[in-house]
Amino acid sequence: MTNIHQGSLNQCAAQTLIDNLHAAGAHHAVISPGSRSSPLALACDAAPGLKTWVIVDERSAAFFALGIAKSTRSPVIVIATSGSAPAHWYPAVLEASQDHHPLILISADRPPDLQDCGANQTIDQMHLFGAHVRWFSALPEAGAPSASSKYLRSIAHQAADKSRWPLPGPVHLNFPFREPLLQDQTRDTSVSSHGVTDAIDVRLPVSRPKDDDIQSLAGQLSGKKGLIVCGRGPFEPDFCRHVSALAERLACPVLADPLSGLRFGNHDRSHVLTRYDAFLRNTLPGQQPPAWILRFGATPVSKTLQRYLASNSSASQILVAPWRDWQDPDRIAKCTVHSDPAALCTALLGSSLQAAEPGWLDAFVAEEQRIAALEESLEMPLEAQILRNLAMLCPEDTRLFAGNSMVIRDVDSFMNGGAKRIIILGNRGASGIDGNVSTTLGISASGVRTIGLLGDLALAHDMNGLLATRELGATLVVFNNGGGSIFEYLPQRERPEFERYWLTPTTLEIEQIARLFDLGYHRADDAGQFEEALRRSLDSNRADLVEVVVDRKKSVALHRAYWGKVTG
Repeated sequence: MTNIHQGSLNQCAAQTLIDNLHAAGAHHAVISPGSRSSPLALACDAAPGLKTWVIVDERSAAFFALGIAKSTRSPVIVIATSGSAPAHWYPAVLEASQDHHPLILISADRPPDLQDCGANQTIDQMHLFGAHVRWFSALPEAGAPSASSKYLRSIAHQAADKSRWPLPGPVHLNFPFREPLLQDQTRDTSVSSHGVTDAIDVRLPVSRPKDDDIQSLAGQLSGKKGLIVCGRGPFEPDFCRHVSALAERLACPVLADPLSGLRFGNHDRSHVLTRYDAFLRNTLPGQQPPAWILRFGATPVSKTLQRYLASNSSASQILVAPWRDWQDPDRIAKCTVHSDPAALCTALLGSSLQAAEPGWLDAFVAEEQRIAALEESLEMPLEAQILRNLAMLCPEDTRLFAGNSMVIRDVDSFMNGGAKRIIILGNRGASGIDGNVSTTLGISASGVRTIGLLGDLALAHDMNGLLATRELGATLVVFNNGGGSIFEYLPQRERPEFERYWLTPTTLEIEQIARLFDLGYHRADDAGQFEEALRRSLDSNRADLVEVVVDRKKSVALHRAYWGKVTG
């Protein structure tokens, strides 16, 4: 085997793997530059119809891929060179694993004879992500007898399949390449690519309980006082319609988390309530405990709702889990039903169900209306005013990414829904502030209008992610409240070390950040200025930073005054 021949073998093997991943449903590849991964990068570039993105920082690249997967719900290829490079994927791998998003991670590696001998840029990459990936495969080096086109075709389709079923999440392929890495195109034509092959037809099931289980569940719900609680999805597009119909049949409220997909859209929202974080701080007038609570999706954002669920442990709490993981941190569920949520709703609607007694739903609706009226009479925090304007101004089918810490909590409290279709997304699997910029831009890369809502610390934490704005247009709304203001609501605020260890203001000038990355910049000190800034940003085709300057002390005081009024 000549050196030139090895480069051809590398390229042929890489092309076969990438072409078959594309055939298996991966339509985007996110690549970070490196030498050892060169055959994989060139294979992505040569694959017809595969959209490639080059992100220099591997951590940003993985979160960018996560954003694409979050928006498209399809597997996304992520490629990095050997050594510490794939280790930078780790935070995004954790988030993708916890939040069930399909990533296909391909790390290039040195061949076996360069392991454990001090070779440069070489670490042990076997099972690098442990239990946080759904599957790991150590591929044979290109040119080895076992690295046949038949084998690589099967591995590619297995990887795509295991990233989606039975529990969606990341998979990791480790692919060693021997030098010389590249084919000499001027001299070596002895080995050519295997090219695109026929896809392996993989059919994913839709789980549904047995008829007897449906009848038993219907008997627990029918004619009794109950609640439907919908946390974070992802749910199939028809879930909103089916769960709304089920709530109407049972005459029960639906408490809808902002990431449930139920707050906005043209489905029936007459039973969908969103101000529960306010009204559940009180005991509802004349309320008796629910007999049952039917729970879809992940644990809700609202601590108030979480406490309410925990306080009703005597109710028959039924957890609908489409996959094998459980979303029951208080360990109070009395029944777990493994089923596709929409399929379960449809099956229940096909059974004999009676509505709850009159007045049960009315008490919840009255509290929702009381809070809505109270909000009109109060001076609301600037964040609340901004979120209301945003919901009115953003176009139909906007994807709205809500960053963690205070942002998602304000979205939960103050973005109360409407007929316009807005999809709210977030990184609530591991709930970190890392990668929020990159995730937002990854969502934008799927071709949809995207607005990111971030805190100033989240922006600072992922500034490298702004490099992707060179190819993308998106609006990043940054609530600049001078650091980690969420800690103002926790006991740490009383400590003399509060600012140094918890608030941690960066003192970065957001206008200077915009200039550094050649972004449009708008500043808003009040709701009117924000409305004008958002309109200008939405009318442009470039990426913009919209800085909302928040007086932290005033914001905290108005939040507390609001909570005091709703419970007073």
